[in-house]
This record gives sequence, C-alpha cells and structure tokens, in this order.
Amino acid sequence: MGLKEWIIPQDKHFFNMLENESRNVLDGSNAFLEMLKNYENIKEKQKIIKDIEHQGDDFVHEIFEELNKSFITPIDHEDISALASAFDDVLDYIDGTAARLVLYDIKKPEENMINIAEVLVKQTLELNSALCGLRNIKNPKEIEKRCIEVNRLENVADDIYKSSVAELFKRTDAIEIMKLKEIYERLEFATDKCEDAANVISDIVVKNS
Repeated sequence: MGLKEWIIPQDKHFFNMLENESRNVLDGSNAFLEMLKNYENIKEKQKIIKDIEHQGDDFVHEIFEELNKSFITPIDHEDISALASAFDDVLDYIDGTAARLVLYDIKKPEENMINIAEVLVKQTLELNSALCGLRNIKNPKEIEKRCIEVNRLENVADDIYKSSVAELFKRTDAIEIMKLKEIYERLEFATDKCEDAANVISDIVVKNS
C-alpha cells in the first residue's frame, strides 16, 4: 500500500466521525425543540435527548481515541479536537436544559425558550452543512457564509436571552426567577458553543483553502 492510499482512508474516517457527531447534535436540537413545542410526556422526551447525548459522548470518545493514535490527519489535530469539543458542549447544554425542565417541574415552557430553541436548530443545521463542506473545501465562500450565519443567529439568541431575563426580574416569585433564569442561561450557552464551532470551522477553511 502506497502513502497516498494510506492517507486517504484516514481522511475519510475523521470526516465521517465529525459528520456523525454534527448530525447527532442536529438531532439533539430538533428533539429539544419538539419537546418544547409539544410539552407532554416530557420525561420520556428528556430521556430521548439523554440517549442522543450519550451517543454524542461515544462519538467524541471515538474521535479522541483516533487522534491519540494518528500521526496524519486531514486537518490539524488541534482543530479536530476543538471542533469535537465544541459540538459536545452544545449537546451537553441541550441535555442539561432538558433535564432541568423536568427537575424543576416547569409546567409550561415560555415562548422565548421556544424562540431560542428554534434559533439553536437553525444554528446546528448551518453547522452541519458547513462541516460537510470541509471534506473537500471546494466552495470555501459557501462554508464561510454558513459560519457567519451561525454567528448572526447567536446574536439573535443573545438578544432574546437578555430581554427574557429582564422580564423575569419584573416578577416577584424568587424561586421561579432562579429556575427560569438558569434554563435561559443554559440555552444561551448552547448557542454560544455553536458560535465556537463555527469559528473553528472558519479557521480550518482559512488554513486549508
């Protein structure tokens, strides 16, 4: 087997693993949005999200195992590690938010929670498309366009978060304020981590195009 033939499968393998993780994050964001929009049997829906999060942990573990034993990778080791970690963080915050909805016995999600979750789905969709473009980087401008959109959406989510928290502090039930504020914070953190992933993808494009 020649050097070229040895390298190419490694390229495909790493991209396959990253794409698996990205699709799993997209699945998680969609499952969370469905949970909020159809707020019934939430313990069962939270378990579905937890299962998706566990699958994500398996994908991340697989990626890091391969990184630890691979000398040649299609993109920098550090970029693969940063991207895998950012995607993992997104899913962790989604899972944590879903768990708190159950744990805190939230009877009904607020409209702005749904609005941020919708932004999150759009972000993870853009990220998945951008990531799939890394395999060949034939259209770097298109990848960068999607990364910019993820960043724009993060600003949208941040605005919703700030206005939502401001409204919370007009209420009088301190315990309710604390519960809802934490849920909003974790949702906003998830959108932040999407931006982190987009920034890594953007850096990869600059280095490899």
